[in-house]
Amino acid sequence: MRIRSVAVPLGVALASFAYAGRAMGDDTVKRPGDHPSYSVEIEPHALWGWTQYRYTPNDGFGLGARFSIPIVQNGFVPSINNSVAITFGVDWLHYAGPGCYYYFGPGPNSPCYSGDANYLFFPVALQWNFFVAKQWSVFGEPGLFIYHGFFDYCPSNLPPNAVCSNPSATGVDFALFVGGRWHFSEHAALTMRIGSPTFSVGVSFL
Repeated sequence: MRIRSVAVPLGVALASFAYAGRAMGDDTVKRPGDHPSYSVEIEPHALWGWTQYRYTPNDGFGLGARFSIPIVQNGFVPSINNSVAITFGVDWLHYAGPGCYYYFGPGPNSPCYSGDANYLFFPVALQWNFFVAKQWSVFGEPGLFIYHGFFDYCPSNLPPNAVCSNPSATGVDFALFVGGRWHFSEHAALTMRIGSPTFSVGVSFL
């Protein structure tokens, strides 16, 4: 459900970028291979975690980094300007309380751990890049991510003399992102990425 809710608006965003390139009269997208040549893309970024991986009404904010290694310079479609890379990284998100995490799942008798939380996300995805104009490129990233949450919580319904514990949660989920870059120089770009589970803004060094 999360992926379906993200895919439609993000597809519209990709189409808008492509249309903008055509509207500017730029035929970069029609010139295969006419894009920056690099061995690795390094992208530090700021994050907004709009998808919650705990039972809380709060969003998360944090920092992260992506590393993308090109594997196909001329992409899957030889007639247009595209490339393919493997992208991976680490993101940290902080969710400020008051929030509520039901360690055993929500229910009338389930303890609610109330407080702050921190999450680490480790995404791995296939990045398909489209160079739609001289200073613009867009991309899609389907893949997976591992997440691990650290909770600074105490149950709100602890019995007398009980010891407070600090639970954690680990799992694997599907990832789907789309984004765009504004290439303000040959080897640097402003990069925006939106999808499940985060939105990010950063700078790519190519």
